[in-house]
Amino acid sequence: MPYALGVDLGTTFTAAAIRRGDRTEIVDLGTRNASMPSVVYLRDDGQVLTGEAAIRRGVTDPGRLSREFKRRMGDTTAILLGGVPYSVDGLMARMLTSVIGVVSERHGERPSAIAVAHPANWGPYKKDLLEQAVRRADLDGVRFITEPEAAAVHYGTLERLDPGDTVAVYDLGGGTFDAAVLRATAEGFELIGEPEGIERLGGIDFDEAVFRHVLGSLGGVVAELDHEDPVVQSAVSRLRDECVAAKEALSSDTEVTIPVILPNAHTDVRLTRSEFEAMIRPALADTLVVLQRSLRSAGVDPASLHSVLLVGGSSRIPLISQLVSAELGRPVALDVHPKHSVAMGAATFASGLASRAARPGAAPAAGAAPAAATPPPPAPPAPPSPAPTAAPELPLELRQRQRRHRCSPGCLISTRAAGSPPTAAGRPASSRRGRRGGPGHRFPAAC
Repeated sequence: MPYALGVDLGTTFTAAAIRRGDRTEIVDLGTRNASMPSVVYLRDDGQVLTGEAAIRRGVTDPGRLSREFKRRMGDTTAILLGGVPYSVDGLMARMLTSVIGVVSERHGERPSAIAVAHPANWGPYKKDLLEQAVRRADLDGVRFITEPEAAAVHYGTLERLDPGDTVAVYDLGGGTFDAAVLRATAEGFELIGEPEGIERLGGIDFDEAVFRHVLGSLGGVVAELDHEDPVVQSAVSRLRDECVAAKEALSSDTEVTIPVILPNAHTDVRLTRSEFEAMIRPALADTLVVLQRSLRSAGVDPASLHSVLLVGGSSRIPLISQLVSAELGRPVALDVHPKHSVAMGAATFASGLASRAARPGAAPAAGAAPAAATPPPPAPPAPPSPAPTAAPELPLELRQRQRRHRCSPGCLISTRAAGSPPTAAGRPASSRRGRRGGPGHRFPAAC
């Protein structure tokens, strides 16, 4: 049975979900977690590994490993893996290829529709690079949706909202923060105002804060080590993993002990939730400023919000819900699967496009060639319809504005398929009202 696929290419983890019929399921991409680490490793023989396999090989050979490369999207400096240069979009293409391979093998066929999510504050240049990654992965007809929008689509399948209700999305993932405001409509949701975000803020920064806390507790022990020694590299890598586990444990516990096993030190470092919160509180204060700016852009008073949706793995930190609720005075909603809500919403979004295309007489997807139409026979006594004439060629910008896909009456999804012409030179897409992912953009909760 055909299915639609949603992909969330995160900074630290990549998640995927499928929607078949009216059911959405998370896809297990890893052996230990449903999501897979966004990590790429280049073997000596030229084979590329991703996910958990890449991490295992990269522990003792970090020069062939790349992680957190999504943060460098738009950077023209090549990333060297074993001396071989790779672009960021090239590495993201490898991750996409891996995801499609796992999903297709598990379900016996390739997805009938695919949607890929991206940060809301990405401009036209980074979006075009993402489209290049999709083309390099040899995928056709892929549609794109911002991460806050995808989260709202998934939320709309779980919570009943009346037309006119507004929700704010607070999306704190592994490497980026996004904030957006959406209004429920009869057809789904509408993005209002300008999405805001912080490109370099997320869980990996909190991981680093814990790691630095441990290093400070150890004095100069780690600095004395030979970091070219494979044994030392493995030990430091394990210590970093312990710091990540400690950070996650503090979401449900008030105190943790971090084991330190190094060639020159065997000890434990204690960390309390209050100490951890003191480390990250200044950064979280910045997210609240961005969230308020997003609300002002939308012209929405916090008191009128239906709720605030917390998305992303880092949103599980208890301090975040406390700060957001106190700042806005509105209830917060934390998804049961905050790491996967974006992928699940993207799958629902892709499913709406696929179901529309499958219906008889449906309009073709944006960027797709329309099927030849047979003119209806003339109805007496009216004269026969004149033969259709070729429409005059429109300027590129107008043709781009006409790329609209109707999921349901009144629901416009201004999407662009990978491989379609980019935005006209001299006028960035971010300056237009009603652009894809911008103010006036509408998309269905479940078409």
